[in-house]
Amino acid sequence: MPKKEKISEEKAKRIAVGATIAGVLLIIFLIVIVIVQFVQMGVASSKKDQLDERIGEYERSIEQGQNDLDYYRSGEGLYYYARRNGFK
Repeated sequence: MPKKEKISEEKAKRIAVGATIAGVLLIIFLIVIVIVQFVQMGVASSKKDQLDERIGEYERSIEQGQNDLDYYRSGEGLYYYARRNGFK
């Protein structure tokens, strides 16, 4: 078996610089991924809020429609509807 040669000082510096650059690039890459994830979470939260608001509007509209339906099914509502449409 051949003896192991020691790494020269210049080669050790190159390896250290390469490892440092790789580590920094990895950290930058991970930071970018985290930022993108936070932006996506913010967009999803905003979209959820908008959809919740629209659901509320539709629920109020359904409730109002049900109230109108109940009114027009009553005698008073039928009378009003008939008078409004020209019946005497």
